[in-house]
Amino acid sequence: MSKAKSKEEYVFLARMAEQSERYDEMVEYSTEFTKKANGELSLDERNILSVAFKNAVGSRRASWRVLTSIEQKEEKKENGQVEKVKKYKQDIEAEIKNYCEKILSLIDNNLLKSASSDEAKVFFNKMKADYYRYLAEFQKGEAKNTSSNKALEAYQNAYEIAENRLTSTDPIRLGLCLNFSVFYYEIMQQPEKAIEMAKKSFDDAIANLDNVTDESYKDATLIMQLLRDNLTLWNSDMPEEQ
Repeated sequence: MSKAKSKEEYVFLARMAEQSERYDEMVEYSTEFTKKANGELSLDERNILSVAFKNAVGSRRASWRVLTSIEQKEEKKENGQVEKVKKYKQDIEAEIKNYCEKILSLIDNNLLKSASSDEAKVFFNKMKADYYRYLAEFQKGEAKNTSSNKALEAYQNAYEIAENRLTSTDPIRLGLCLNFSVFYYEIMQQPEKAIEMAKKSFDDAIANLDNVTDESYKDATLIMQLLRDNLTLWNSDMPEEQ
C-alpha cells in the first residue's frame, strides 16, 4: 500500500505536470493539495490551481469552438455529417462540464470557506463566475439560465468586494472587470453594460496608474490593454445612432 502524499508533494507534482504541459494530471494534483490545505492557499498555490483548470478547460473550449465552426459548414452541405459533429461536440461538452463541476465544488466546499483575505475572496468568486460562464457558453434552455444566474451572482459578489477593498490598478480587480464585462457581452447579450463596465475599469485604472506598484505594473497594464482592445471591438460593433 502506497504512503499517502503530503500537500507539499502534491504541489511539487502539480508544478512538474505544468512544466510537462500535462494539464489533466495537474488538475488532479491541484485538487489533492487544495483538499489537504489548512486555511487559505498561498498566492503560488492559488496560481497553480488556476493554471491547471484554465488549461484543461481552455483547450476543450477551443476544441468546441472549432467543432461549432465545422458543424455550421456541414449544415450547408447537401449530405453533411452534422450528426457526427454534434456527437463529437457533446463528448467535448461532457468533459468541460466535468472539469467545471470539479472546480466549482472545490470553490464552494473548500476555497471560499477558507478565504480570509479580500484578494482571495475576489479571486475565488471571480473563478466561480468564470466556470459557470464556461458552462453557459454551450448550455441551452433552463440549464443555461441557471448557470448564467449563478455566474452573475458570483461576479457581483466579487465586484462588490473589489470596488470597496482593492485598488483600481490591482490585477485581480482588473481581471474581474475584464471577465465580468465579457460575460455581459457574450452571455447576457448586454453590450451597453459590457462597454460601461470595461470603460469605467480602464478609466479608473488610468487615473491611478502613477500609484501602481512595480510588481503589479506589468500585469495591470496587460489587462488594461485587453480592456481597451475589447472596447475598440465592441464599440465598432455597436449600431450607429441615426
